[in-house]
Amino acid sequence: MKRTIKTLAAAGVVAVIMGAGVVHFGVFNVGADEPHSDPVYALLSTARDRSIAVRSRDIKVPDLSEEALIREGAGNYNSMCIGCHLAPGLAGTELSKSLYPAPPNLSKLGVDGNPAAAFWIIKHGIKSTGMPAWGKSMADPYIWGMVAFLQQLPSLDAEQYTALAASSGGHQHGGGETKMHNHEGQHDGEKGVVAGHHDANAPEEVAEADDHHGEKNSAHAHDQAAELSEDESPEHAQPPGGEASNAAPAAPATPAAQPKTHTHDDGKDHTHAK
Repeated sequence: MKRTIKTLAAAGVVAVIMGAGVVHFGVFNVGADEPHSDPVYALLSTARDRSIAVRSRDIKVPDLSEEALIREGAGNYNSMCIGCHLAPGLAGTELSKSLYPAPPNLSKLGVDGNPAAAFWIIKHGIKSTGMPAWGKSMADPYIWGMVAFLQQLPSLDAEQYTALAASSGGHQHGGGETKMHNHEGQHDGEKGVVAGHHDANAPEEVAEADDHHGEKNSAHAHDQAAELSEDESPEHAQPPGGEASNAAPAAPATPAAQPKTHTHDDGKDHTHAK
């Protein structure tokens, strides 16, 4: 028995040393353009699937048949997800072709018969896959809207998908969203993608951009004025209106009066200041 324990302990030490060597010498290739070996891929896939199954098994699925919920989910999916998970009529994108592991084509897979798992994945994301944890910015009702839409997605053709996304409210998270991501219209010429469809905040974005540029221009003008007053002589200053004057240059100032000198009777010169 003692001999068996010693053998197992020695094998464990050897395994740890070998593992440390693999890490230290960079033997394992983390490049996304080289797939995992079959054993590693099988191990990671099993670990992922079991982790999701365990954590989503107690999630209660609400009624996902409401048209308003489905339509809301269509807008968010079209704004956020098609770059990776595609849409009817959209065969592939730069992201979907470049990520590893490859993101599933949800236009064909949908929720894969497990809406609770789909909710958990959207909310919490998956490490080292490129799948974000949208729950950090998206409230649960909006996530369920995406799940409700995904449940219907495989049954939609390109025309139906486009019409449904166009009728939605666009990109909305319930208050936590930013304006940084939007995949709509990024693949011109592809069917099934609603180009230019975002949300009702678009005019606000333009207004904010205008305000930003206005502040920059105002600050720039102020800096120029300060530089002009401190560094430039009056001869180089431009008249109000920002245009150079076409008037003839002003005559040079009259030279200062030269000092006067005269000689006293004793032979000494005397100079007057003025």
